[in-house]
Amino acid sequence: MISQKTLENARQAHRTNLIKSLERRIEVAKAKGQIALVEQLEAEKLYYLK
Repeated sequence: MISQKTLENARQAHRTNLIKSLERRIEVAKAKGQIALVEQLEAEKLYYLK
């Protein structure tokens, strides 16, 4: 059985990776001038930062 600590570590790693991915996507969208996408990705990032 997987321990609670292992599950929590996996959750945190997944969350961290999602945020890093969103940050990269935000930068690319900004560079392309895709303002609506930037706003959507920033909102998603805020959700994960809660």
